[in-house]
Amino acid sequence: MGTLVEQIAELQDYAEFADLHWSGSFEEYLAVVRERPAVTRTAYQRLYDMVLSWGTETLVDNKKKLIHYNFFDDPMGNGKDAVFGLDIPLMRLVNVLKSAAMGYGAEKRVILLHGPVGSSKSTIARLLKRGIEQYSRRADGAVYTYEWTLPEELLHITGGESVFACPMNEEPLRLIPEAWRGDAFQKLGLKGPGDQPLRIKGVLNPACRLIFRELMSHYRGDWSRVVEHVRVKRLVLSETDRVGIGTFQPKDEKNQDSTELTGDINYKKIALFGSDSDPRAFNFDGEFNIANRGIIEFIEILKLDVAFLYDLLGATQEHKIKPKKFPQTDIDEVIIGHTNEAEYKKLLNNEFMEALRDRTIKVDIPYITRLKEEVKIYMKDFTNQKVQGKHIAPHTIEMAAMWAILTRLEDPKKHDLTLLQKLKLYDGKTLPGFTQDNVKELRKETSREGMDGISPRYVQDKISNALVSERSDTSVNPFLVLNELASGLRQHSLITNEEQRKRYTELLAMVRQEYEEIVKNEVQRAISADEEAIKRLCANYIDHVKAYTQKEKVKNPYTGQDEPPDERLMRSIEGKIDIADSRKDDFRREIMNYIGALAVEGKKFSYDTNERLHRALEQKLFEDQKDTIKLTSLVSNVIDKETQEKIDVVKSRLIRDFGYNDESASDVLNFVASIFARGDARDRK
Repeated sequence: MGTLVEQIAELQDYAEFADLHWSGSFEEYLAVVRERPAVTRTAYQRLYDMVLSWGTETLVDNKKKLIHYNFFDDPMGNGKDAVFGLDIPLMRLVNVLKSAAMGYGAEKRVILLHGPVGSSKSTIARLLKRGIEQYSRRADGAVYTYEWTLPEELLHITGGESVFACPMNEEPLRLIPEAWRGDAFQKLGLKGPGDQPLRIKGVLNPACRLIFRELMSHYRGDWSRVVEHVRVKRLVLSETDRVGIGTFQPKDEKNQDSTELTGDINYKKIALFGSDSDPRAFNFDGEFNIANRGIIEFIEILKLDVAFLYDLLGATQEHKIKPKKFPQTDIDEVIIGHTNEAEYKKLLNNEFMEALRDRTIKVDIPYITRLKEEVKIYMKDFTNQKVQGKHIAPHTIEMAAMWAILTRLEDPKKHDLTLLQKLKLYDGKTLPGFTQDNVKELRKETSREGMDGISPRYVQDKISNALVSERSDTSVNPFLVLNELASGLRQHSLITNEEQRKRYTELLAMVRQEYEEIVKNEVQRAISADEEAIKRLCANYIDHVKAYTQKEKVKNPYTGQDEPPDERLMRSIEGKIDIADSRKDDFRREIMNYIGALAVEGKKFSYDTNERLHRALEQKLFEDQKDTIKLTSLVSNVIDKETQEKIDVVKSRLIRDFGYNDESASDVLNFVASIFARGDARDRK
């Protein structure tokens, strides 16, 4: 087994370590470029290729073809930072990256992720940073830089350092003077990515340019001798080590300093080199410097002080930055920022920021408007596997997500459509009288849908509150969470007026009503889950429908007499799914045609083959059985042994078939019993 240290050491991949720490001569690097031209890609090209490297899927949403980029599912972090329900905004973002990668102009712009708080803007930026970091460790994402190695007699050039790393991790081919590059690449047969002509833009940074100039002077202009002092090495991007990935977050005005972006003077070395304008006495360690060859993220970019604005404008349009007391310096990096709605409105109203607006590509990142996608956000943190000590009752997460979506939707302009029905249509459900074209029209008629409403963070906080609440011993149900959501509205900092608070409260009532219908249906299904009984009822119904459509009689199994089809039986079932009397003939023929079509395909009709009929049969069986079970006796607490046994059977079905635990199943039964009791009381009046 070896020592504990040896056991840990066995986990190391020595081959990977050697590959990531490869170094070679400039000559060897030219051979690498010839073999793998992709190593010379720009930062935008590398980022775009990284996103594509994880693969794509083609989806169809309301007749619209969508491309789903697997990268945004966070395969690197097992879905921890996965982005859900934003395929269209992410397609727009990737199209910007593609345009920039192909040099169509987007590379000269700031990519601005814009949207309400909690809409995953920072998550997307974080994913891109982590993605490019890991991509640089892969063979297909390899990127290289260089360092100077000097003998003792030339150490005065670097101030005593025998190894001087390029402070901005530049592309080694920049060591070929610009005037020679085109002819040199053609002569050597070097091609760029995709077999395109190889183009390397920009010149060396001030520090490396000084060393290059000194060596050229030392070797009397012999460039080949100069590059003998160059060691090319693999560059591994790392946000933690500030290599190729930068992050800038604005601070208060008193503490902001533009040197944070472009570097600052190293005062210790001024005495050594005699001047504060000597590049060897300068730290090229600003966020723009260290992010070269990779990506820089500006958190809350529109809160930048005006002093930073000029650096940002040059970095985007000309791909140059201006360190203090030095000429403009070339950079190659993706510039991405994010901001919320309020800050963006300030930008629109600020005439001094016009230049920034002109150099910005805005990508809207709205809230999710599809229920099943919103549910996925909360299921990352709140599942019965992750939550210890409390059972999350069925529909708890779904109801919270439903309310969040409703707050983000605009009221439909069609008066025959409710907001809840609109939510269901967006979620892919089918409603009578509405087609996919109608859903497209609903989306088009909105102006700001998804840009307002409740943030997922608020819902997550309230689910957490419900989980630690003492109001429930072993489970958390939708009512506990909905109550938390309601009580929090009074202190919600982003609700600016009473009218908005009132609307959100009304939407909570709408969700409660929908939940009532859902649990009533589940209890009904649990009560009517006697498969043999439902099969018998189905067979009986089909016999009578067949006789009715073929104008025949039905043999009574008890009397043996031929009798007319039982209209009362058929209507008692059809009425459960709102088949009007005028439509009964059409529905019955539809059922018989359906059975015939199955027979032609060699398939057998079953009670659960047709969804509408299945639902009608369940509800009919429930109506027939609910009085024998006496569910309403739960409210009075007077339950005989036989009734208790029947209720226990229903309870066990709720646990087995619907995912309840003992406490939540009892809660649901009591709740539904109270609904039926209210209904019975109204009937008696």
